[in-house]
Amino acid sequence: MKKVTVHITLKQGVLDPQGKAVQTSLHSLGFDEVSDTRIGKYIEFYTEERADLKERVHKMCDQLLANPVMEDYHFEIEEAVNS
Repeated sequence: MKKVTVHITLKQGVLDPQGKAVQTSLHSLGFDEVSDTRIGKYIEFYTEERADLKERVHKMCDQLLANPVMEDYHFEIEEAVNS
């Protein structure tokens, strides 16, 4: 079993009003050192191990999880740890 974590962010240059709102709020709370705040998505799932898993995760991201026109993504695949 593999654990896949996908991190999705808006591409540089794409307006991020949510990130701007968070940054403004942080500044109003006194955290003036914060800059360039960007909001993204984090997706985690488990899947069976396959030889073509990396390619399949790319397809998942391109077809459903991310909007490749506006978003960048990267992912990690690791061995799932039984708890």
